[in-house]
Amino acid sequence: MAMMGNGEGDKGMVVSFGEMLIDFVPTESGVSLAEAPGFLKAPGGAPANVAIAVARLGGRAAFVGKLGDDEFGHMLAGILRANGVSDAGVAFDSGARTALAFVTLRADGEREFMFYRNPSADMLLTEAELNLDLIRRAKVFHYGSISLIAEPCRSAHLRAMEVAKEAGVLLSYDPNLRLPLWPSPETAREQILSIWDQADIIKVSDVELEFLTGIDSVEDEVAMKLWRPSLKLLLVTLGENGCKYYTKDFRGSVESFSVKQVDTTGAGDAFVGAMLRKFIEDESALQDEKKLREVLRFANACGAITTTKKGAIPSLPNEAEAMLLLDRAQNT
Repeated sequence: MAMMGNGEGDKGMVVSFGEMLIDFVPTESGVSLAEAPGFLKAPGGAPANVAIAVARLGGRAAFVGKLGDDEFGHMLAGILRANGVSDAGVAFDSGARTALAFVTLRADGEREFMFYRNPSADMLLTEAELNLDLIRRAKVFHYGSISLIAEPCRSAHLRAMEVAKEAGVLLSYDPNLRLPLWPSPETAREQILSIWDQADIIKVSDVELEFLTGIDSVEDEVAMKLWRPSLKLLLVTLGENGCKYYTKDFRGSVESFSVKQVDTTGAGDAFVGAMLRKFIEDESALQDEKKLREVLRFANACGAITTTKKGAIPSLPNEAEAMLLLDRAQNT
C-alpha cells in the first residue's frame, strides 16, 4: 500500500495510547532481581510496541503518551521516530521521570517485576495534553488498561476513547494485565471491565481470560462470558497453541507456528500490531471469516517470530519475515 500524505490517507493509521517505558533485564538469565549482577535496558510498553509493530509491517502508526523530560524519555521518543512511528502525540513532563521496570525470569520460570512509577510521567498525562486531532484522524485507536490505574491519566484515557468513538474510529483494547501495578486484584478486574463495552476489538491472553472470568479454562463458553453485543471481534491468544476468535456470526481457532522460542516478550504486541495492520488495509475482514482467518494466521506468524529473539522491539518482524514463515509452513 502506498504511503499517503495528510487528508484522507491518514484514515489508514493506528494510533496507540498509553505507556512507553524502559525494561531493565538481567544480564544473567534465571536469577531473581536481587541476585542479578547487572541489567540491560530494553525499550518497551505494550501500546508503544504495538505502534512499532504496525510501522515495521509497513503500516502508519502514531503513539500518544507522556514521557519524562529526561535522557530516557528523549531516547524513547527517538526510538519511535527511528521505527517510523509518529511522536506527534507525545508530551514530556519535567517534574516526573520516565517509567522504569525491572523484569526477570527466575529459575522457577516465574516472571518477577519491580516498577518505578511513583509517579512516573506516563501516569501524569492530562486531557489538555491530548493531541485530539491525531486521535480523530486514526482508523484504529488502540489502548491497554495500565493507563486506567491512576489520575490524571485515567481521565485522559477515557476522553481519548470518547473522542475516537465520536469520530467513528475503531477501538482496539488489549488489557495487558500487570497485577503488581494495581492496588488489588479486585480493583484490576473491576477497572479493566469498566471500559469493556466501549471496544470494537478485544484481545485477551489465556491467563487474562482466567483472571477476568475466575474460571481456569479456555473453552468457548468461558470466553463467551467476555462477549458483549457491542463487540465486532473477541480474541483469546493461547501462546504456542495459536488463538481463538469470536464474532457475532462465527467463531473458530487458528493454529500457531512451531518455532524455537527464546523470549516471549512482545509476542502479544506483535500479534495485535500485525492484526491491526491488516485491518487498516481491509476492515471487511471483521465480517468475512475466510479473510479473518488469513489475518490471524499472519498475526500468529508475527507473534511466533517475535519469540525467536530477545527483547520486544528488536524482535518485531517485517512483512518479508512474516511471509517467509507463512510460505515455509505452507510447503511443509
